[in-house]
Amino acid sequence: MSKTPVPVEAVAHRILLIRGEKVMLDADLAQLYDVPTKALNQAVKRNIERFPGDFMFQLSKPEKDKVVTSCDHLASLKFSRTLPFAFTEHGALMLGNVLKSDRAIEASLLVVRTFVQLRQMLSTHKELAAQLEALERKIGSHDQAIAGLIDAIRQLMAPTETGKRQIGFITGDMSGKTKK
Repeated sequence: MSKTPVPVEAVAHRILLIRGEKVMLDADLAQLYDVPTKALNQAVKRNIERFPGDFMFQLSKPEKDKVVTSCDHLASLKFSRTLPFAFTEHGALMLGNVLKSDRAIEASLLVVRTFVQLRQMLSTHKELAAQLEALERKIGSHDQAIAGLIDAIRQLMAPTETGKRQIGFITGDMSGKTKK
């Protein structure tokens, strides 16, 4: 049993988004729990009632191929005949109960903490995105006001095109001609 602490970042990099769920694959969890993948899957099959569809699901062949292609650390799965299982946060926690070792308990707690940390980061990013959007709207209205001011200044600066006005008195002659 390995006593080396696993950093949260190492776990976070192994959380994948599959079918709209944040999951970890059986191979990654087995490594984290310090058991062979085959032993982990056997424990799951012996306790399958503890792993409903929202705790665990098996990847399809295209999903497996996509995961193997995009994740270098899962290259060993490329030639595996069995399709890997994906475990949600709740499934990973349940694995700690099924495996019943000190290492499994530590690892399941680490996985749960990592999922929680990811959720917190996601909510922080959503808050930042909302603040940026509000700022953009505010700046957008300022841009319109500034553009209006610039147009008004340009109109004031433009020379007026009025006719030349004659200097002097206008006599009663309506022809517009002045007497000499």
